[in-house]
Amino acid sequence: MRLSRYFLPVLKETPAEAQIVSHRLMLRAGMIKQASAGIYSWLPLGFKVLKRIEQIVHEEQERAGHIPMLMPTLQSADLWRESGRYDDYGEEMLRIKDRHDRDMLYGPTNEELITDIFRSYVRSYKDLPLTLYHIQWKFRDERRPRFGVMRGREFYMKDGYNFDLSKDDALHAYNRHLVSYLRSYERMGLQAIPMRADGGPIGGDYTHEFLVLAETGESEVFYDSAVTDLTFGDRDIDYDNVEQCAGVLEEFTSKYARTDETHDETVWADVPEDRQRVARGIEVGQIFYFGTKYSEAMGATVQDADGNQVPVHMGSHGIGVSRLLGAIIEANHDDNGIIWPEGVTPFHCGIVNLKQGDEAADAACEGLYDQLTKAGLEPLYDDRNERAGGKFATMDLIGLPWRITVGPRGLKNGVVELTNRRTGESEELAPEAAVAKVVAIYAGV
Repeated sequence: MRLSRYFLPVLKETPAEAQIVSHRLMLRAGMIKQASAGIYSWLPLGFKVLKRIEQIVHEEQERAGHIPMLMPTLQSADLWRESGRYDDYGEEMLRIKDRHDRDMLYGPTNEELITDIFRSYVRSYKDLPLTLYHIQWKFRDERRPRFGVMRGREFYMKDGYNFDLSKDDALHAYNRHLVSYLRSYERMGLQAIPMRADGGPIGGDYTHEFLVLAETGESEVFYDSAVTDLTFGDRDIDYDNVEQCAGVLEEFTSKYARTDETHDETVWADVPEDRQRVARGIEVGQIFYFGTKYSEAMGATVQDADGNQVPVHMGSHGIGVSRLLGAIIEANHDDNGIIWPEGVTPFHCGIVNLKQGDEAADAACEGLYDQLTKAGLEPLYDDRNERAGGKFATMDLIGLPWRITVGPRGLKNGVVELTNRRTGESEELAPEAAVAKVVAIYAGV
């Protein structure tokens, strides 16, 4: 993409309403614009990152054997009355009526709707196990929406639902989701710690939240510092292997890590004092096993091998896709702007022309742009007739991981400058070598 043809409304000043880093930088980098309290338009740069995150989530869910679909944003209140949650959910649920005076709601989650789909089509244990998921806009009418996309009213979320014949099978689905989430977060450049949590309005005895440590986190968390040494890495996981998935869960949850809602001072005292940490965290996902809570209430049963009708065991599993974008920025920024991890960057590399209109510089930039594009990458070429300082400031603000700077002086020596946004380190390379290095970096992402 050529910046002269792109819509990137960056701001020089920080809007007064932005209280945390991610909100400030998303507004300044032209990623979002507030439409009303807690509701945002996603501008091109923000939308690109949102789709990068979504793609990682899709890839890891499908790798784990989960099946994508799409459910509507509006739901019938009748289903929620059937489960008993319509009146219990509280004022966060946006309740509306259609022209025929039927009660509707803007879905905050989809347990009822997916259970209705399941009971309409699945009859036998032979059709199990089954996990369906979708990525869809949700709405929760927060009393005080704040912090930009971190606590908005409208948000983009992946929610998945497993249906299993037994508790053991459902707990394997729980473990499988934990594994897929760990892999997803690491691909996004995040360390998200699974912490024992409270089931809240969804319910369930088994539940873990995934939290990213950040000063602006809404939750106080207590953890053994040993959990921060754990990495998922490039493990070859067989998602059908019950013992292997359970082993990963044990590895990542055996050390103490809890939110303030489930913190236990007695157990905490057993953690070596030099490893006790108290911090704040941003929730970016949660997994639940809630057994037959919804299947019994809504008649979601299957015939087992003995011919008996039995309620299925269920769980739900969510990732806050739009919230993740804010969390990534909170964990990856400096005084000059965002620093995108390679896995989610909107553009793979920036190209800065120090002297637009110079024949050699223009030709070199065009060559770099073409080579990167042919290699399957998306470069952002700043071809504007602006001063160099302004171009560098824009690139730093929007946070592309790599930048190639082209100027007449370097070209006389046959080199361009390749800069790492995270470290600030630069090296002079021949144009072809700079392209080859960037391509090699993304080949491993």
